[in-house]
Amino acid sequence: MGRPRIPPPAELRRRLLEAATGAWRRVVTHGWSLLQQTAAATLAWVIATQIGDHQNPFFAPIAAVVALNAAPGERGLQSLRLLAGVVLGILAGEFTISRMGGGYASLAVAVFIATFAARALGGTRLVVGQSAAGAILTIASARGMAGSNRIIDALIGAGVALVFSQLLFAPEPVALLRRAEAVALEQMADGLELTSRALSGDTGQFADKAMNKLRDLIDQLSEVGRVRHVSTMVTQYTVTWRARAAPSVQERENAGYLDLLGGSCFMLMRTALAADQDERLALAPSVARLAGILRDLSTGLGVRADRQRAANQVLEAISELDVEGMQAEATGRDAVAALHMTAIDVLVFAGVKPEEASAAVNQGIRFRVAKPPAPPRLPVVSALLRRWRQHRNRLQDRDHPS
Repeated sequence: MGRPRIPPPAELRRRLLEAATGAWRRVVTHGWSLLQQTAAATLAWVIATQIGDHQNPFFAPIAAVVALNAAPGERGLQSLRLLAGVVLGILAGEFTISRMGGGYASLAVAVFIATFAARALGGTRLVVGQSAAGAILTIASARGMAGSNRIIDALIGAGVALVFSQLLFAPEPVALLRRAEAVALEQMADGLELTSRALSGDTGQFADKAMNKLRDLIDQLSEVGRVRHVSTMVTQYTVTWRARAAPSVQERENAGYLDLLGGSCFMLMRTALAADQDERLALAPSVARLAGILRDLSTGLGVRADRQRAANQVLEAISELDVEGMQAEATGRDAVAALHMTAIDVLVFAGVKPEEASAAVNQGIRFRVAKPPAPPRLPVVSALLRRWRQHRNRLQDRDHPS
């Protein structure tokens, strides 16, 4: 075997710099969540030591950390699932200790009882895993002695996590939706930009990349659907946002149009690449402009002027195309139809009524973009974090350049 190749110093420094930059961006992205978990664990430990009559209430900080280690909007549900699993595990462990004492056999019996009960009750993988962990820790730490403090510790940890996730630091539902929408729009823009390059030159190389990019869009649209569901739960089950549900309802309805827009982008790519050489060259500028419009729109979802500008630019993009010349062949007619459908879906997502969007594209009728829903007024604690989130989002944008 040959000796491993050692990269030159300049290449090594570049790799180290990229690794350090990536690590810093990940820390900034998840730093606030890590600080919340740390604070919750510490608070749960302090409360448990004051309430219980033992000095090692490790169930409380463990429960707090695990409950908060979930995506924004899902931490409340995770807290309840974790609590259910831990309580099942502790009950199974305490029951086994009361009948068999400690030892290896007790551990095996307690784990089986806990996981069996969790599955029988329809628990998720988290519930099953936490029930097993609760049983193991109970047997390992009890030294053959039963006690009620472990359940109290679990209740304290999950309670602290619920206060953090549902009251103090509840995620803003409109912001959750718009972050997911922005990522989907960026992916559509990347796919259309690659399509434009394929139409202008190397069809094979860029066409495959465009196909893969827009195919992966299905996963991102699924993520938007998941976030829509999460935002519903946030507005329904958090004290902070329950009275401010109207903007998130409107934003959820608007996010539903992304599925149609994604399908139109995919159809535009397919029909444009199926056209002949002259038709592809004619389509390339309009497709490139649509890509730029979607990219700009992704950064201005909350600003009416940005949405209006994007909608106006859509009409300019399709007006530059020689429609009559394109419709001489069937492939050209299909591509034009797909381009117009994509334009209509962009207008609808931007805030134009569907009938007005169709009339604007097909007949040039003027329109006005509706005002996007304003994010609900942030609570005091969340307002202090706005600058942190803005800085984190800027770093994420740099991490995924266009």
